[in-house]
Amino acid sequence: MSTENEGTRVPESRPTPSTPAASPTPPPPASPATPPAAAAPETPAPDHTAPATQELPTAPAAAAPEQAPAPAPVPVPEPPAQAPAPAQAPHYAAQAPAQAPAAAPGEGWPPAPPTTPAWGAPQQPVPETPRRKRGGGLVAAVLVAALVAGGIGGGVGYWAATQRDGGSTGSTPVAAGDSPSSFKRDPGTVAAVAAKALPSVVTITAKSGGRDGEGGTGTGFVYDKEGHIVTNNHVVASAADGGTLSATFSNGKTYDAEVVGRAQGYDVAVLKLKNAPDNLAPIPLGDSEKVAVGDSTIAIGAPFGLSNTVTTGIISAKNRPVASGDGSGGKNSYMSALQTDASINPGNSGGPLLDASGAVIGINSAIQSTSGGFGQSQAGSIGLGFAIPVNQARNVAEQLIKTGKPVYPVIGATVNMQDQPDGGSGAVIPEEGSGGTPAVSADGPAAKAGLKGGDTIVSFGGRPIDNGRTLIGEIWTHQPGDKVEITYKRDGKTATATVVLGARTGDS
Repeated sequence: MSTENEGTRVPESRPTPSTPAASPTPPPPASPATPPAAAAPETPAPDHTAPATQELPTAPAAAAPEQAPAPAPVPVPEPPAQAPAPAQAPHYAAQAPAQAPAAAPGEGWPPAPPTTPAWGAPQQPVPETPRRKRGGGLVAAVLVAALVAGGIGGGVGYWAATQRDGGSTGSTPVAAGDSPSSFKRDPGTVAAVAAKALPSVVTITAKSGGRDGEGGTGTGFVYDKEGHIVTNNHVVASAADGGTLSATFSNGKTYDAEVVGRAQGYDVAVLKLKNAPDNLAPIPLGDSEKVAVGDSTIAIGAPFGLSNTVTTGIISAKNRPVASGDGSGGKNSYMSALQTDASINPGNSGGPLLDASGAVIGINSAIQSTSGGFGQSQAGSIGLGFAIPVNQARNVAEQLIKTGKPVYPVIGATVNMQDQPDGGSGAVIPEEGSGGTPAVSADGPAAKAGLKGGDTIVSFGGRPIDNGRTLIGEIWTHQPGDKVEITYKRDGKTATATVVLGARTGDS
């Protein structure tokens, strides 16, 4: 018999001629003084309060036929030290196995539940439960064992299996609907995108030409079948002059590489593999202008040297003005960046930022860290990563492959790179440039558009300008020859003009 509230089967035994079954009749409620005083009645505890020392039956309970319901056990008080009178023998002694040894004074089998009401005390009504099918008690025991410990659960599981299959020790595994060899991940899932892109992402190791051979680790991706690799300038800067470069693919194969060209202002560089393999698979390039805030992103790189690491996030913002540096004291790089919360850390630099289709929408370049300032800080990711838009990176890469030198669009004017003291916004053209040179180049794009020293540019191409850093980042999203509308302030009045961007070749 199995009781829902207790979860423990009480073995039923038949009285033998030598041991007649005791059937004491409880005293009426009006005579409670006959037995010793007992605790007040309590509600039966759940099955997890059953004695932990109870042993499994020697024969499987599931194989035994369902027994008739035994009379509800009548609780008794703790017997005195001396042998009790026969009339006060505990009720459960009548249900002990015939072969059980005689109980010592104060003991019995099985042990009494901890919450036993006294003789004659009102008893809590026991809800009537439906009869269970065969094996119900075994299932409950297996569940409890599995929750207690793995070792106990394993032992019970093996015992149950051998009893149900006639003693066979074989196993019967349950196969999944689809075998691993035929399982396919839908296009657009992170796993599918990563599996396709990882063979085209490389871990770059750069070593300087000095005695110490200092360098670092970054990331790059295959740009074309000719073996060109696109990455950040600050990844390869230490090895640009007499150093060594190598690129390791996800399959573990490593190839030596050389610098084709670097653009410090854009923070873009192009390498070329020596003895490149014939099976290179370039990653498709997307359109960063069509990216929307909230779009899914996937970043691949080697954060802290952990190659082929994949992280995910979203586009948190667009056109974020960022000035980044590599900490070497060189000039800063400026970008109108894509901001993402995908985890980006030192070593991710130069790696691709992908959209949900697997196309490159940016080059991971900088992070904001708690140490202050933008750039590759060892502080690690706090969810503020910045990528160079791929439209800009594509133009720079093509220039570097063709000529080895970058080409920058310019307006032909010097602007103040610091924030305005009064907290105002806009990029201020000073009255004169450094060393007393004119702030606006004669016959340059700004001069032809009517701009003068002292003007404050507040909008460029319809985008607000906070300071000189923001202006440069916006200018560099365009190409030489583009016509762009500028809004500026002069003597408290707002005016507009159209400027045709000029060109400057190389880093200066």
